[in-house]
Amino acid sequence: MDSELLKLRIPNAIYRVAQILEIIVSLFVIAAIALSLVSVAHELGLMASEPANSDALQAFLATAFTVVIGIEFLKMLSRHNMSSVVEVLLFAIARQMVIEHTTAVENLIMVISIGILFIIRKYLFIPDLDNRPSNIFRVHSHHHTEEPEHTAKP
Repeated sequence: MDSELLKLRIPNAIYRVAQILEIIVSLFVIAAIALSLVSVAHELGLMASEPANSDALQAFLATAFTVVIGIEFLKMLSRHNMSSVVEVLLFAIARQMVIEHTTAVENLIMVISIGILFIIRKYLFIPDLDNRPSNIFRVHSHHHTEEPEHTAKP
């Protein structure tokens, strides 16, 4: 067998196995989210039975935020782009700030972290990098296409 072809086929096979494993993990995450939705409904019922109980509200918010983070994580697994990674990090930090009882210094660090994530999203994030198809593991590609020239935006 041709060694060049073998050098392309082995990484391609490994990549496909990784994709299959990622799909399996995504299915488990979907199952966990579905089960957690039952818990959110239960927490809502507890909160409705005792509306003045602040602990019930705290438990409901913690469960709801966890489900939202799970959903964002699932989107990150399926989309494979930097925007979804930033969104998961934003939700995780926001959950920590809202749910946990943290010190003023920890709150300051989390606010700075959120600010940095927004700066990254606004100024450093290049959406075209996520939308560009990858040529890394193509075995049967025999033609070469020229990359479009990048022009500066006004």
